[in-house]
Amino acid sequence: MNAEKRRRIFAKFAAANPSPRTELEFGNPFQLLIAVLLSAQTTDRAVNAATRRFFPFVNTPADLVALGEESLAEHIRTIGLYRTKAKNAVATARLLVERHAGQVPCDRAALEALPGVGRKTANVVLNCAFGEPTMAVDTHVFRLSNRMRLAPGKTPIEVEQKLLRQTPAEYLRDAHHWLILHGRYVCTARAPRCAECVVFDECEDSGRHARRKAGRRSRGESDVQSVA
Repeated sequence: MNAEKRRRIFAKFAAANPSPRTELEFGNPFQLLIAVLLSAQTTDRAVNAATRRFFPFVNTPADLVALGEESLAEHIRTIGLYRTKAKNAVATARLLVERHAGQVPCDRAALEALPGVGRKTANVVLNCAFGEPTMAVDTHVFRLSNRMRLAPGKTPIEVEQKLLRQTPAEYLRDAHHWLILHGRYVCTARAPRCAECVVFDECEDSGRHARRKAGRRSRGESDVQSVA
């Protein structure tokens, strides 16, 4: 995919959604960190349902340490791997109190040194809490980058590095939000909704025309297709 086509893709995403945001609910950087930590292999909707149970009275790392691992586990038992996540969340909160004066660091190495915090989590926190132009590559971003040929790669880090190099600078801060949302609601894993895709004409997936035709027929619309 050439640079001009990438620019058109992000320009169309920006026109459709000028101010994309994470769907995780949080009130401060610490709550964001915990929400992202809890979101591994779980939907944002499930995480939000869980955090609504304890975020009203857990605003700081000290609050979470005081709540404790067992109590937190009870609040988040509806999400996957809840016991491991509770252990990591409380351990992270304790380290924030002990090493960072109760503040979430805006440094990648310091974030990744926290229990349960990997590169993707650090990227989300750096982007959403501190405004850094990072690229958090989750399953949606990885799938779209390969399916659309936007930034194909065999590993998340390869895709991340390509996206960082090739995404136009003016779109970089919001790029991973657009890709996540597009992958979550339009370019889904099993049944991409090509008939509703705002970047259909720029996409390089060879199967998109057949899917768009099928989608239009299912909705009783014309089969006329644009040429890309």
